[in-house]
Amino acid sequence: MDAQLLGGALQGISCEKDVLIDILTQRCNSQRLMIAEVYRDMYGRDLVTDLKENLSHHFKEVMVGLMYPPASYDAHELWHALKGVDTEEKCLIDILASRSNMEIFQMKEAYLMQYNNDLLQDIDSETSGHFRDTLMNLAQGTRMEGYADPSTAAQDAMVLWEACQQKTGEHKNMLQMILCNKSYQQLWMVFQEFQNISGQDIVDAINECYDGYFQELLVAIVLCVRDKPSYFAYRLYNAIHDFGFHNKTVIRILIARSEIDLMNIRQRYKERYGKSLFHDIKHFASGHYESALLAICGGDAEDF
Repeated sequence: MDAQLLGGALQGISCEKDVLIDILTQRCNSQRLMIAEVYRDMYGRDLVTDLKENLSHHFKEVMVGLMYPPASYDAHELWHALKGVDTEEKCLIDILASRSNMEIFQMKEAYLMQYNNDLLQDIDSETSGHFRDTLMNLAQGTRMEGYADPSTAAQDAMVLWEACQQKTGEHKNMLQMILCNKSYQQLWMVFQEFQNISGQDIVDAINECYDGYFQELLVAIVLCVRDKPSYFAYRLYNAIHDFGFHNKTVIRILIARSEIDLMNIRQRYKERYGKSLFHDIKHFASGHYESALLAICGGDAEDF
């Protein structure tokens, strides 16, 4: 039924965009993939290709983005961030600082399948310095999971504190090794010990000691360890308010987190910024693009 409705919407005289929104934003990713299979069987055509041919601009990005499996969507975003006209460092940070080992493994597999390139090699060739080294470390997907050793937390915290004081290449390497490889549970304890040792929050210390994309990546890792929904609420707010509605960032986060923690992101956004995410999207976007974003975002009557 969905495939038939989509066929009618895409192959009529004029594209019925409301039908596309009603179906594609209200189905989960696995359902959308099944719809695409049925669509191919019914019409002998590829649904994604038809979406690309009939839609344009940011609305097309949303509708096509919804059709990727999660790992393939991450791979798609990383490819364009690395191979576009300019490297999109913030996209690399958002994805690699926040994904689990399994998600990283799956995105690397998808990257290789879709683009016949190795993700690590592309990161190595398209970025530089300690920013590159940290991205490479994250992209290994070798973070310890579920393990914590209270007896080493103070020692790790001292290494972080020294790295913020000394700022040598060796100290930077030690800093990123801890942040990229220790478990989230371990890092929670390390950050508390860091506060005890230095009298300062680890984020404030990193912001004081480092700059550029290396600093942004380190802070992103810390914020994701503490609470990923809060991190993405912060990134959405920046994308909407500080960068004149940075469409790519808004689209990417809404699609990538839609079946993971978007409800929590919405909650953190409202708590932190006073206005709902729904309200801010409605204020800045327009047309079918706005309708598609709002349908993914979801919201209650009071969010208007």
